[in-house]
Amino acid sequence: MNALSKDMSGPLALFANRLNTLAGAERQSAAGALARTGLPDRKVEAWHYTTLRALGKQDYAAPPIQVEASTVRSLLDGVLQAHPAMAALPRVVFVNGRHAPAFSALPDDVDLSFFADDPQFGQQAAPDRDPLVALNTALAEDGLVLRVPAGVDAGHVMLISLGVAGADPLSFHPRHTVMVEKEAHLRLICVQAGQGAYFHNPVTDIQVEDGATLEHLTLQTEGAQAVSLGTLYAHVGQQSVYDSFVLGLGGQLVRHEVHARLAATRGVVHVNGAQRLAGQQVGDITSVITHAASDCTSRQTVRNVLDGHARGVFQGKVLVERIAQKTDGYQMNQALLLSPEAEIDAKPELEIYADDVRCSHGATVGALDDDQLFYLRSRGIPEQEARQMLIDAFLDEAIALVEDATAQTFCRAVMAARFAGKGESA
Repeated sequence: MNALSKDMSGPLALFANRLNTLAGAERQSAAGALARTGLPDRKVEAWHYTTLRALGKQDYAAPPIQVEASTVRSLLDGVLQAHPAMAALPRVVFVNGRHAPAFSALPDDVDLSFFADDPQFGQQAAPDRDPLVALNTALAEDGLVLRVPAGVDAGHVMLISLGVAGADPLSFHPRHTVMVEKEAHLRLICVQAGQGAYFHNPVTDIQVEDGATLEHLTLQTEGAQAVSLGTLYAHVGQQSVYDSFVLGLGGQLVRHEVHARLAATRGVVHVNGAQRLAGQQVGDITSVITHAASDCTSRQTVRNVLDGHARGVFQGKVLVERIAQKTDGYQMNQALLLSPEAEIDAKPELEIYADDVRCSHGATVGALDDDQLFYLRSRGIPEQEARQMLIDAFLDEAIALVEDATAQTFCRAVMAARFAGKGESA
């Protein structure tokens, strides 16, 4: 009897048919961990502000092997047409968690392979501690394995994940690995998009070796019915940089969870982001940055624009171990609420065991400035346009944190395309 068949209740029951037919010790071990813990609820501190009710009550099937090519092409075109330069970049496309070579344009200067050909789960993720990682470990079928050789500047690579669901909900659980070797440089742009009711549960294992740099942009434009719960682990070496930014726009429920470890001296980690949500959307940016070496720097700056009944969550923790003297850590979360029903939950947290550090955190919440709005309207600018200008300016300060000019341009293009002609609540 599979371990899961002993305890199949709550949201975990939605995956019962697939979890009870697993083969392989590592997958069965992950299933056993799930049986003991179940999927997280609000009793779990890290999930106190986010519920998985959006998963609904229907079983999640495995995605079909064949997907209508015209549907995939339409979704891909929607991604690439946001800006002309996007189509020119090398890309690796996944459809429902499986590599789609017909739609990919593979990059040079990197070594590529795929999880489906040689399943390796890595050392950073912890299925016994994180139920969503356990679910991924149990059900992962494919994923990108990308390595940038030492000393190589690999330029830009796009990782595009498309979800395509029909009448019944489906789930996919890609397992990605990115390694940037010593003194190498990669600019990785991840785009998530789709249509229909699906659950996207990716786990990404990142290694940034000594002297290397990874600039990582994630554009979340998931389908309106989608649930996307991504978990990312980053190990950052000596004098290396992991500079990440997430732009959250789509999906019914989207969570971007980052665990970054500064493992050697003079490393740098940025976990920045912006969310623009409306209706009933829920967007959650959660991060844990561990300073495990001296003279390291971390920055977390997140801005949220929330309309309708949307809810944003920011949980940012900086853990400074005793050895990590001369740590420089900073957190800031800012929210702009455009309706009385919108909500932001912010939990910045510092846990410090060293005594020679410079760490701070803060949070602000407010509405559009009436004086600024009056000034713009007094210059003949219509109210809807004036409001849009103030919203764009607020978010643009966050997008300016994206160092790579190409990625920054993509952010602005995707924002402009998604919100063209749309006004926010008056």
